[in-house]
Amino acid sequence: MTDRAPSTLIVIPTYNERENIRTAVHDVLSALPDADVLVVDDASPDGTGAIVEEIGAADPRVHVLHRQEKNGLGGAYLAGFAWALDRHFEFVGEFDADGSHPASSLPEMRSTLAEDPSTALVIGSRWVRGGRVVDWPKSRELLSRGGNAYARLALGLGVRDATAGFRLYRTAVLRRCSLDTVVSRGYCFQVDLTVRVLAVGGHIAEVPIEFRERQLGVSKMSRAIVLEALWRVTWWGLRRGRRTHPLPERSRR
Repeated sequence: MTDRAPSTLIVIPTYNERENIRTAVHDVLSALPDADVLVVDDASPDGTGAIVEEIGAADPRVHVLHRQEKNGLGGAYLAGFAWALDRHFEFVGEFDADGSHPASSLPEMRSTLAEDPSTALVIGSRWVRGGRVVDWPKSRELLSRGGNAYARLALGLGVRDATAGFRLYRTAVLRRCSLDTVVSRGYCFQVDLTVRVLAVGGHIAEVPIEFRERQLGVSKMSRAIVLEALWRVTWWGLRRGRRTHPLPERSRR
């Protein structure tokens, strides 16, 4: 490993996050001053995208990708990943704008990814030893723990927090993950990418984090997102025994 830190892009998807976005960008760049930040904004009516344009005008590390409509978390991250791959970043990360992810964990996550070339993905994990959530109602914690337990059982995963959205990927491995076939749009996108990384032989490491509930703005979690995750994981699990291709296949619409 050289003294040069791997080129790193942190992708922050946004929809109506004007109350949080300045803090999110500041926290990421304070933790990783040599990184770039790409905000993927889904035409936020509250002007989030315009705020990022203002930040970027003063800081060349900050970029914004404007999408024309609200089209799901997975679609936003795929657009961000494509931007990173086109510009040959070595690592690309996922980070929520709502203050739930501790940016202070990013240096440890990047070091973990950089130190072992076989590691393809590092997850900031709530459910490994040392990880925890703060300010969550018990119902939300049970939903997350139960969803992860179901994904481990249905898909044979050895990952404790497959639904986590705080991640750092090695882009060389993402290039082999058939991203053009991903149709997951809600939080099951995280499970989908976990399966794909493992399918191409990538090792996954989990770093414990303290996850906090958002303080400002409105959560994007919905019943539809939960149901999408449930049926997709169930379908992928049913295909495990007869799968001819290791990656989740394109779903029929």
